[in-house]
Amino acid sequence: MSSDLRSRLIELTEPLLTQLGYELVDLELAAGRSHAQLRVFIDRPEGIGIEDCEAVSRELSALLDVRDPIPTPYTLEVSSPGLDRVLRKAEHYVRFVGSRVHVELLAPRDGRKRFTGALTVANAESIELNVDGQAVSLAIADIGRTRLAPEWPAPARRR
Repeated sequence: MSSDLRSRLIELTEPLLTQLGYELVDLELAAGRSHAQLRVFIDRPEGIGIEDCEAVSRELSALLDVRDPIPTPYTLEVSSPGLDRVLRKAEHYVRFVGSRVHVELLAPRDGRKRFTGALTVANAESIELNVDGQAVSLAIADIGRTRLAPEWPAPARRR
């Protein structure tokens, strides 16, 4: 998906979701030759259920039918962000300080593009990770994608 189309879809859908009481966590458009799939990931503080996804799907479908931003036929899927949710905004980083994250930079830094570690600091411009005991500071503007990185399998409990 082009970044222009992604930006337009975010600008179009985010106000409606906010009005409905949901947060737009992320969206993905997987385009094929003749058909595409638009996945919209939503959340709210008390969590979401299937009823929320159905209600949001109806409202988004109506909006997208009127505005018609996607040039090919597509299927709309509304879902929870899951355990490996995307962190897209500065507010997301701030909310998840203390969590383990996977960060992929837009361009390599010192020959490295991917970092996994504990998110220790976050503000409007940058984040800091603890990667193998080393503090790594990254500008949010340099980040391509960040996901929560739940530990699988969960650590064994000690007796």
